[in-house]
Amino acid sequence: MRPNKNDHIAYFERYINLVSENDILSALKNNHEEILAFITSIPKNKSEHKYAEDKWTVKQVINHINDTERIFSYRALRFSRGDAQLLPGFDENLFAANANLSTTDLDFLAEEFDTVRKATILQFRQLSDKELLLKGKVTLGETNVLSLGYMICGHATHHKNIIEERYL
Repeated sequence: MRPNKNDHIAYFERYINLVSENDILSALKNNHEEILAFITSIPKNKSEHKYAEDKWTVKQVINHINDTERIFSYRALRFSRGDAQLLPGFDENLFAANANLSTTDLDFLAEEFDTVRKATILQFRQLSDKELLLKGKVTLGETNVLSLGYMICGHATHHKNIIEERYL
């Protein structure tokens, strides 16, 4: 089952469209393998690279993928448990500016991604179709749990594509 356009805010569509699978668990697992293989293939000497002065480093982009997955998984947990109250957004630039990555390398970020994604897969594996369709409120509108799962995959793919196109 895939999300319908009325299941989420329009902003999510650009990410959800990057996911080809019609099943959330297959999407999460396939994306896990793809993104983990990608992170581990990035040359170590590119970890601090920026493609423009005001852009994030490769490490910051990977850290952002991990942060965002945690936040979207938390939202999915809240909504799947019937908690439909408004959840605040987050400022990804604030998160990036305040993440201490000075002693963090790409191997660590790959391990972190692997661990976070395994937890997300277990979380979604437990959910019924009914729970996947439950909705909650985010700053820009309503979304359901299924859409958040697809958003997690599409968001990671989006940033993988940006790193490939602009950083490497």
